[in-house]
Amino acid sequence: MKELEYPFDPQYILKKRRAIKRRLTEELGESGLKKRIAVLGGSTTDDIVSMAELFLLNYGIQAEFWQSEYNKFWEDGVFGNDELEEFKPDIIYVCTSSVNLKFMSDPSLTEQQADERIDGEEQRYAMLWEKLARFGCPIIQNNFDQPFYALMGNMDSWDKRGLCYAAKELNSRFGRYAREGKILLLDLDRTAAEYGLDRWHDRSYYYMYKYMCAREAVPSVGYKLALIVKSIFGKNRKLLALDLDNTLWGGIVGDDGVEGLEIGQETGTAQAYYEFQQYAKQLKTVGTVLTVCSKNEYENALAGLDHPEGALRPEDFALIKANWEPKDKNLVETVTQLDLTPAAIVFADDNPAEREIVRQTIPEAAVPELTAPENYIREISRGGHFEPVSITADDLARAEMYRRNAKRAELAASVGDYGEYLKSLEMTAEIEPFKPMYIQRITQLTNKSNQFNLTTRRFTQSQTEEFMNSPAHITQYGKLMDKFGDNGVVSVVVGEVQGETLEITLWLMSCRVRKRDMELAMLDGLVAQAKAKGVTKLVGRYIPTAKNKMVERFYPDVLGFAELEQKDGGETLWQLDISDYENKNKYIKM
Repeated sequence: MKELEYPFDPQYILKKRRAIKRRLTEELGESGLKKRIAVLGGSTTDDIVSMAELFLLNYGIQAEFWQSEYNKFWEDGVFGNDELEEFKPDIIYVCTSSVNLKFMSDPSLTEQQADERIDGEEQRYAMLWEKLARFGCPIIQNNFDQPFYALMGNMDSWDKRGLCYAAKELNSRFGRYAREGKILLLDLDRTAAEYGLDRWHDRSYYYMYKYMCAREAVPSVGYKLALIVKSIFGKNRKLLALDLDNTLWGGIVGDDGVEGLEIGQETGTAQAYYEFQQYAKQLKTVGTVLTVCSKNEYENALAGLDHPEGALRPEDFALIKANWEPKDKNLVETVTQLDLTPAAIVFADDNPAEREIVRQTIPEAAVPELTAPENYIREISRGGHFEPVSITADDLARAEMYRRNAKRAELAASVGDYGEYLKSLEMTAEIEPFKPMYIQRITQLTNKSNQFNLTTRRFTQSQTEEFMNSPAHITQYGKLMDKFGDNGVVSVVVGEVQGETLEITLWLMSCRVRKRDMELAMLDGLVAQAKAKGVTKLVGRYIPTAKNKMVERFYPDVLGFAELEQKDGGETLWQLDISDYENKNKYIKM
């Protein structure tokens, strides 16, 4: 819904929230991803919850919320609350701010006393997170916005006795816990700065309603929460499709020639285009795939991308669609060639007519408003389309992986026999029990994979580590390499040994390696591990969701399992006797 995309009108959303919720709920129907979010608030959180609910619905997530009583976040988290325990949250959000700090600026303190009170506040939150870990779900924690006044003026920001200093120091320490994987941080400090600190701290709302910020700033907090939640559950977009003329540079390359394009350092406008190119290139480092979608001659497009003052080069793009076909057609072909879906697309084009056509014909795509080159970065960045909660080695290499996927698609089109195509890929797999170096990527896959995920169960990093260290579980990751390069960790299996049976808890795979025999190679590896533990039967479970219908018949049709049981709601159980099992993979070297 365009009204919920950045830049949104907070007054409109607050006023129309019931109508917006009704419309989104009707549109989503039963297809939404259903999640439970517990909110432990240090101030009034009702409106934050209602705003987050709207933004999450817009991302296809139907959230059920539980809220603590006013300012009972620490008591409920540390000492427990029967309602919270029964709620069994998928995510916990600790919504605190500078109003919850237990002290103020105090020039009478010694340096040691100042340090001790900051240490005490850190330990208070560390205890809270440690207790909340019992739920085995991600914990999202606000950092601290700057206080609404500075008792010691400029000194308050650098003197240890100042509250402003304490807020910054605690934010730094909270960051350490986030780096250790114990929490995810919602950057309330930046959110307040983006809104404007004076307007953010409208104290009338605190005095009357115990809001931590001005009411019109509340949608911004709900929005930032929704960005993190949708990232946790794999709702991020993956592809930035870029127009060229007047988007990556000023001017029209076919008319003005390369020498007439405005990009570089000579003028303010030229610098704005250069920095936008630089930003797009930086997005590759968080796993964003870049493509070109431009009405242009292909040779002219390459010439423009080779401009000596530009930051981007042709090799930065997984695909370059520069022709005179309709842009929506090119976008659909792009995601097909890269084995993505239209929901992966962010389409950046300066032309409002082109943007509207794509909005109408590919409603799943995000189409940000690009108003002027000096605003392009903010308009895409604040849209949160590519918001990460972690960045793995596979993320860093994703753009190159999709370039290779395009080459594989070209090879497949040129080879008539599919078996010969698989042979020509010269594939090699590394299939091993979980290793610490891959835990972050494995956890990321469990939360992102929707289509090729037999149960769509989600696990935190700590739960993944528990599987790795558990003698009662068999774990397995799969990396796939071929002559075009390394696809990274693309498949994950977890099973629980129950006597002579292995119950498969999780089986998922990245769709980018589908139909390359990787699923058979993973089965071969799983059987080998299972036999070593005395297992004679594998039992697999398929739990249907709105996203994973493509694997409904995976166990019988691909792996050769026999049906064991059908349950209400479409859930099925499948069994494979492995007593006389023979390896099934033919094309991948192990």
